Amino acid sequence: MERIYESEYRFLSILWEAEPIASPELVKLCNERLGWKKSTTYTVIKKLTDKGIVKSENTVVSALVSKEQVDRWQSEELLQRTSKGNIPVFLAAFLRDRKLSKADIDSIRRMIDEAEDEG
Repeated sequence: MERIYESEYRFLSILWEAEPIASPELVKLCNERLGWKKSTTYTVIKKLTDKGIVKSENTVVSALVSKEQVDRWQSEELLQRTSKGNIPVFLAAFLRDRKLSKADIDSIRRMIDEAEDEG
């Protein structure tokens, strides 16, 4: 998947909530929520269509990828960029100088336990 920029992600968040949606209505939502002009919205639709992330047919726009897919891809990209894919190194850097609540620690332990069970 190609890189998705912050403005594209904000656009996708609106699309995921409302899809499928007619492009004039999407233009209206992007204006209300993002302050975008009509031309900006159509430019982003075109860019994301070219990337294979959205489709626009008969003025109806919908996503070709889910929020979960994009979030996972962006997380992987961040992990690779910052820590060369090394999860312990990433977590050590991320958690340095942070205080975690007991609930956060319990949640992280559950995730580790689940990942261990799957492995």
